[in-house]
Amino acid sequence: MRKTFTDLHRHALNGPTMGTRWSALFHAPADFDPGPVEAAMAAAVAAVDAQMSTWKPESDINRLSLASPGEWVSLPPQPMQVLEAGLAVGRASGGAFDIGMGDAVAAWGFGAEAADTDRIRRARERVRRPAHEVLELDRTQSRVRKREQMAFDLNGIAKGYGVDRLCETARAFGIQGALLAIDGELRALGNQPDGSPWAIAVEAPDPERRAPHSVLALSDAAVATSGDYRHWVQVGDRRLSHTMDPRRGMPLAASPASVTVLADTCMNADAWATAMMVLGVDRGLPLARAMRLSVLFLDRDGQGTGTGHFSADVQKIPA
Repeated sequence: MRKTFTDLHRHALNGPTMGTRWSALFHAPADFDPGPVEAAMAAAVAAVDAQMSTWKPESDINRLSLASPGEWVSLPPQPMQVLEAGLAVGRASGGAFDIGMGDAVAAWGFGAEAADTDRIRRARERVRRPAHEVLELDRTQSRVRKREQMAFDLNGIAKGYGVDRLCETARAFGIQGALLAIDGELRALGNQPDGSPWAIAVEAPDPERRAPHSVLALSDAAVATSGDYRHWVQVGDRRLSHTMDPRRGMPLAASPASVTVLADTCMNADAWATAMMVLGVDRGLPLARAMRLSVLFLDRDGQGTGTGHFSADVQKIPA
């Protein structure tokens, strides 16, 4: 007799990664052993962290940052894939998403070291070219080189890629429906056991509390949110976002309170959420519509609930 969804057991796995936690929610028969899945998922995100973290001196992305201009650097397939995606979003967004902001991120204290005023000044004064004009990828030999000195930071895309790796791992174990996440990046694999889509809360942009603004219904898609209300630096009476403005080499002076993007992969959703934060509603909304991206911009309304601007129809349920 075929099992129904009421015969399935709920499994909620999680563990530490990238300074936060990964999670996986799925249902399986009673005799299913989640131990191997948990171990494989932990290994998958650990590999992403080891390759792409700026906090790990030996990571592949740090090797690339330290390499001399013109020097070819061999990389594993995974960081090559992320670099290629990051450069593609950089081009399409007109440089709003830029993986070459590592010096500015570190200078402002969003990396492994404290903020440094001399490094902040140098980051602001530097004449910048976007990473997609500086970095050359040789896909046939899995290597890259930069035409000038540049430090790289993949924090705006690596977590999303980590979620995609969780999704690949779930599929490898025959799991057909799951909700995978790292921090604010999520991907829905299939549907819930009863056939309904996964319900994903979009957080209200309120730094004082955690509450939903709305709920998205997600099936075989990914979502990522970038905002200014969880990670920031205080400068005088101003609170500056951790998102960098590539044109100025410093945190964004003004931005939406948050941007939520739906995409086919979490890697793309993650990168585009950052790009749309930089572009803002006035520049981002027309681009999102032209590219048929589903984007929700939230502006703070004074009560922490946020007012929204949509680029496309999204199956949304008020919270």
